[in-house]
Amino acid sequence: MSEAVRVTRDAPLRTRNTFGVDARAPWLVEVADAARLPEALSAPPLRLGIALVLGGGSNLLFAGDPDGPVLALTGDRIAVIDDDGDRAIVRADAGVEWHRLVLWTLDRGLCGLENLALIPGTTGAAPIQNIGAYGVEVGETIHAVEVFEPSTGQVHRLGRDACRFGYRDSVFKHDADRYLVTAVEFALSRTPALRLDYAGLGDELAARGVATPDARDVADAVIAIRRRKLPDPAVLGNAGSFFKNPIVPAAQADALLAAHPALPVFRAGAAGRRKLSAAWMIDACGWKGHRDGDVGVAASHALVLVNHGRATGAQLLDLARRIADSVHARFGVAIEPEPRVIGAQW
Repeated sequence: MSEAVRVTRDAPLRTRNTFGVDARAPWLVEVADAARLPEALSAPPLRLGIALVLGGGSNLLFAGDPDGPVLALTGDRIAVIDDDGDRAIVRADAGVEWHRLVLWTLDRGLCGLENLALIPGTTGAAPIQNIGAYGVEVGETIHAVEVFEPSTGQVHRLGRDACRFGYRDSVFKHDADRYLVTAVEFALSRTPALRLDYAGLGDELAARGVATPDARDVADAVIAIRRRKLPDPAVLGNAGSFFKNPIVPAAQADALLAAHPALPVFRAGAAGRRKLSAAWMIDACGWKGHRDGDVGVAASHALVLVNHGRATGAQLLDLARRIADSVHARFGVAIEPEPRVIGAQW
């Protein structure tokens, strides 16, 4: 192996997942240069396959150990690869920490990612989950995703349409073993088209005395809101919002709203469909602030499951299932996890 490829046997993963749960990988292979992937994949221990591609560990739950080698892409380069003075294409390696990328673009006067500030994880994970916050999804800004296809050894650039972005969804989730995301390109502008209509964002800007915000003001407001609502994983283990907001037929949403007038209902981006607030339903079932030993739900946000110390991933998964069962029993709505569950089935 070259210096760009680092291999660790029986690797502890507790510090590599934001829930802070104990897990171990039989092998951890870290690749700093995506050009070295063919070398890494053709030699032990990856020759027989990859059990998991690990980014920042912020969107997964280890309910058990991965059953094979784990791959981490650690390249951290960011560069402007095209710029016409107003619109620029920014390319970032998969291993770039997401919030670092957001700040890097803002420092250069580039707008588009400001509503996505302070989301944990790496850039390579962003298109897979189509991360979103405060009215913006990352797929809206993605120009292309660079991927490596292990089965053919080929590198591809998939344009935005080919990525098939949906709500917390993409082609990379439906064909998880086909591609390794190695870099992402973003189309960003120096002419702000700010999105301020998400609940709470305008209020935060007003409270800060910002009447005419720029992109940096929006990012600062988002950061402040997130820090108030979401516990710091370095202090209290968590993976951010654990459940997706369910999307249901409009008729079902209307019936639920008639029975529960306070239930937040949103447009779902498709005719005849509505998005419901999972947080509201979980809170209505009495889970917000709940604690069983070292597992619990954050007191500040009903969507956030937390590890108070030495919780196991299996214990967190059990709590998540009990929460989902109670929501289904009361509202007739199925809620599903955002994080990928390793070592168990949902």
